[in-house]
Amino acid sequence: MPMAEASEASRVYRHFREIFGGEPRLRTGRATRVRTRDDGENQPFTPGRDPKALGATLDGLSAQLGWTGPLSQHDVLASWAEIVGEETARHSEAIAIEGGVLQVRCESTAWATQLRLMRTQLVTEIVSRYPGAGVETIRFQGPDAPTWKKGPRSVPGRGPRDTYG
Repeated sequence: MPMAEASEASRVYRHFREIFGGEPRLRTGRATRVRTRDDGENQPFTPGRDPKALGATLDGLSAQLGWTGPLSQHDVLASWAEIVGEETARHSEAIAIEGGVLQVRCESTAWATQLRLMRTQLVTEIVSRYPGAGVETIRFQGPDAPTWKKGPRSVPGRGPRDTYG
């Protein structure tokens, strides 16, 4: 019987050799990758081998991911005091940028009116400093006016216009 087993094993071995060809490879544990060598890839002092600055790498990554616009918009909001000056920044606050419109909340209607007169200068300054922000115009809001339309004692109708006069 041992002879039959040996012949069976040798037959299977020859069959596999015909199918797969060549000498059988013994595989152990991890598969190793054979790396082909490119002559210019690992040579010292070749272009592209110098380390890159972290800022340049982050700029490239943010451009690749499409973050340059939102980051520029955040820079505009964060540096509002530098753009308009300290005195004006004490009386106004940049809130958000939506659809190319920078929204600014002002302390009073007088400040909102004054900043509306300076709109073209401010937009020009923002576009020159932060071209990627996409700011096309600025909307200045005054303080919120009180409303009598909501609350426990509100009544439908013409409202406060009836009482003044």
